[in-house]
This record gives sequence, structure tokens and C-alpha cells, in this order.
Amino acid sequence: MVEVTASLVKELREKSGAGMMDCKAALTENNGDIELSIDWLRAKGITKAAKKSDRIASEGLIGNLVSGNKATIIELNSETDFVARNEDFQNLLDGLLHIAIDNNEILNVPYKDTGRTVEEEINEKIATIGENIQLRRIGHLTIDEGHIFSYTHNSVRDSLGKIGVLVAIKTNLGKEQISDIGKGLCMHIAASNPIALSSDLIPPDIIEKEKQIAIEQAKESGKPEAIIEKMVDGRIKKFTEENALMSQVYVLDGENKISSLLENKAKEMEADLTISNFIRMQLGDGIEKKEDDFASEVAAAVNKS
Repeated sequence: MVEVTASLVKELREKSGAGMMDCKAALTENNGDIELSIDWLRAKGITKAAKKSDRIASEGLIGNLVSGNKATIIELNSETDFVARNEDFQNLLDGLLHIAIDNNEILNVPYKDTGRTVEEEINEKIATIGENIQLRRIGHLTIDEGHIFSYTHNSVRDSLGKIGVLVAIKTNLGKEQISDIGKGLCMHIAASNPIALSSDLIPPDIIEKEKQIAIEQAKESGKPEAIIEKMVDGRIKKFTEENALMSQVYVLDGENKISSLLENKAKEMEADLTISNFIRMQLGDGIEKKEDDFASEVAAAVNKS
């Protein structure tokens, strides 16, 4: 048996474009033979998948799953919305959710009874569907005492859509007793996109960036330094209030802040009622989408010919 060295793995990676673990497995199966290993990877659709891996995948779906006191939410990307509406793609995301509910890292976890890992299953789907598919991010939420609620916006199937929200509510009440509150909060978060639960939890770098923008805008007013400082403080205060969940105005009534809403409901129901955490995912956040220019592509093809 030939030893599978790091240099062999590197050589196969450069020739095939496949991942390190796939290359190592291929070399192990084929006694270190590079050409046989490439054929092995091709047979499994891995090299075909690797060639597609640099293509931008900004479409897809957000999926969520709640199971008792724990929940998970996943963004799975594809290149086109057409593939996101494909049943195979949706079944893949559903399968990933059921694996992620009990695992933080899932790429090397077996995918159902296929004999493949999650990573290998994704590569298999890339090869069969014909588009780049990326498991972009996974979020987890747990609660010791209380309940987790979920909401999916623009859903194409149960719990699969373009925006997903999870909210954990700490309470001594039953889930059915606060279902309307949980659903309402989920819908509010989907619509208002809060950055953090409270003002003091907004990341300092976001505050600093907003502060620098406010300073530059205030300086353009030509006002004295002392006035500029007050203007900046006022803008930062407004920014944190508008972007922290607890100080946002509840979209379903347009009057009460979320903090007041929960306080009033707790008094009315004579129970504890607090939000311990939430997660909101929106499809494609931060991904630079490729603009299709079919006229340029046709012109380039004509010139090339």
C-alpha cells in the first residue's frame, strides 16, 4: 500500500480541483495512483462539482427546524431560483436541517443512509443538478425554560423560504398560550431586521462605522464642534434604538415598543415573558450577485468564432 503523502494530495488537488479530504480518499482507494484517483473522483461527480464551486451561488433557500427546546436555521445557496424550486434541492435542505438539529459541524456527518457524508452529498447534487450549491451558514438556538418559535417569509414549502426567523422566549407558560406572541415577534423581526436584542449588544464596529458617517455629515453643516458632538450623539442614540429589537416599535400595532409589549403581556397573563435570543437569516445577505449581460456574452461568442 502506497503512503498517501501531503505532496500526493496537493498534486491531485491541483489536477482535479477537488477538496483535500476527497483527494485523500481517492488516493487511498487507488493506491496513490493519480490518474486512477482522478477517474475515481469523476465517477463520483466530485471533479465536476469542483469546477462549479467558483461560480456565484446567490439564490437558494433559508430553512428552519424547531424540535422541542432547540432549533436550527440554514442558508443553502444555488446559482438560480429555478434550482431552488427543484424538489431535490429542497429535500437536500430538509435533510441538512434534520442533521444540523443535533450537530454543530455537519460536513463530515453521514447523510441519511446514502453511505456519503453531507459534503459528499452536496457534491453529488452539484453533479446531478448542474449548478454550484453551497452550504453557506448554519445557526442554532436553544432554551432551557420556554419555547422557540419560527417564521418563514416567501415560503415555497413548509419552513423553506427567502427569510427565516427563530425566536426563543423564556416563560413558564405553555407554548400554545403564547403562540400568537411568538408568531407576532417572528414576523416583526422578519420585517424590521434588528441587529441585536438590545442596544448594548450591537457590535462596537457597527456603532463606530455609523458614528464616522454621522461625524462627516454633521461637519458639512458648518456648526460649532459642541453642536456637532450633540448631533452625532443624537444620531447614534436613534440608530441603536431603531436597530435593537427591544426598543423597536412593534410593526403589528405601530405603537408599543417590543419591551413594552412584553411587559404588558406578562402583566396581563401574570407570567414571566422575555426574549432570550433570536436569529434572522435573509437569503443572499452580503453576497455580490453576478449581473447577467447576455448581449455581451453573445458578442464575445461571435467575435471568438
